[in-house]
Amino acid sequence: MKQLALLLMSGVALSLAAFSNPAVAGDRYGQLPPVVLSPDLSAPWVMQLSGQAAPRGGVVYRTQPRTVRSVAAQPRMLRSQSRQLTRSQTRQVTNVSLAAPRVKPAPSRQLDERFLPQTVFYDGNQKPGTIIINTSERYLYFVLSDGQARRYGVGVGKEGHAWSGTEKISRKAEWPDWRPPAEMIKRVREKEGRILPVHMVGGPENPLGARALYLGSTLYRIHGTNQPWTIGKAVSSGCIRMRNEDVTELYERAQVGAKVIVM
Repeated sequence: MKQLALLLMSGVALSLAAFSNPAVAGDRYGQLPPVVLSPDLSAPWVMQLSGQAAPRGGVVYRTQPRTVRSVAAQPRMLRSQSRQLTRSQTRQVTNVSLAAPRVKPAPSRQLDERFLPQTVFYDGNQKPGTIIINTSERYLYFVLSDGQARRYGVGVGKEGHAWSGTEKISRKAEWPDWRPPAEMIKRVREKEGRILPVHMVGGPENPLGARALYLGSTLYRIHGTNQPWTIGKAVSSGCIRMRNEDVTELYERAQVGAKVIVM
């Protein structure tokens, strides 16, 4: 026990001796190194202690939170204006939707069934083989025997180009060429801005269609069309237009020299 006590007392003495002489630790350096704190790290820390804002990289850090006013704390007038603005914007959007331009529907290309060919009763005094065209009804009648007639729907001259009279079929042609008169070319160019060809060979794209029956020495014809949906309407420049299948049937029935009555 005595030996253990002596050892403990000697250890304490040595420790006190080491701390009593600070020059022993300082002898390791010729000059103590300076303590350097980076400004980027020290400045905010120091400023926080004083309750100020410190710049860092051009950005100001605030140590105290801003005072934020809740919506409930806003003035009543401001909240009212906000609601009014929302209603105004809603009305504006609604008005724009209602004022949107309407798309014009494309014209129908369906033929009314009442203009399809039919055999009907005829009680007139014209002999068989005569053609009667009623422009107001948009019908062409080919007189048959036994008090009957074959009726076809037709397109007729538009306003300003309708006509009436009696002519004869002067000639017939299959897939006729089209040579619009100079007057028609000028009128279409001035009114519609379209340039008509001086001559167009016969074919499916030709406005005269599959067949043509020429009326006397006039410029008028009974002919087919590449626009069958116009049958039953006043659309032509005075000619009588028919569906291609109908004018082909009439072409086989009618003879050159037959009477044609337009009324």
